[in-house]
Amino acid sequence: MNAALTAAAAGFGTGLSLIVAIGAQNAFVLRQGVRRDAVLAVVGICALSDAVLIALGVGGVGAVVVAWPGALTAVALAGGAFLLCYGALAARRVLRPGAGLRAEGEAAGSRRRAVLTCLAMTWLNPHVYLDTVFLLGSLAAGHGGLRWTFGLGAALASLCWFAGLGFGARLLGRFLARPGAWRVLDGLVAVTMLVLGASLVAGA
Repeated sequence: MNAALTAAAAGFGTGLSLIVAIGAQNAFVLRQGVRRDAVLAVVGICALSDAVLIALGVGGVGAVVVAWPGALTAVALAGGAFLLCYGALAARRVLRPGAGLRAEGEAAGSRRRAVLTCLAMTWLNPHVYLDTVFLLGSLAAGHGGLRWTFGLGAALASLCWFAGLGFGARLLGRFLARPGAWRVLDGLVAVTMLVLGASLVAGA
């Protein structure tokens, strides 16, 4: 029992250390949280996607994919192009505050857009594969028979983080009721997306 708890705690700590970083996915979840727009769907997609990818890594898929370096190059190019486009849209909102966001939500079609954007943010990001499939998979292998317990801890860390980020962002509602605050948030999102997108394309 102690060994299982140790493996789960190690997975939780490792997973949290990899997830808690400024990136495209976290910026998007934060933005959806402060808008109160499709938060449950976005959090669910991020947490479930991480769980699937962690399971693939623990199961050894990472070692197979490494044998085809072209896969990461293709994902990096597609993900970089997507992030550059999304960053450009965020920068446009900063320059045109009249088209800013409202914290109280938008039209009925926003949920579908949020879901599709979240899926692209998650599955077109090569860093997600490097962290969850390759890195966590290799670390889990070091725990032998308890590698799935390690993976469970990492998946739990992902769920806790995204739930806290998405639903906890509502506490910023009063601050973000000011138009200027939305411009600052969109500015941070734009810089994050553009830098990450450019780095992915350049690296590919």
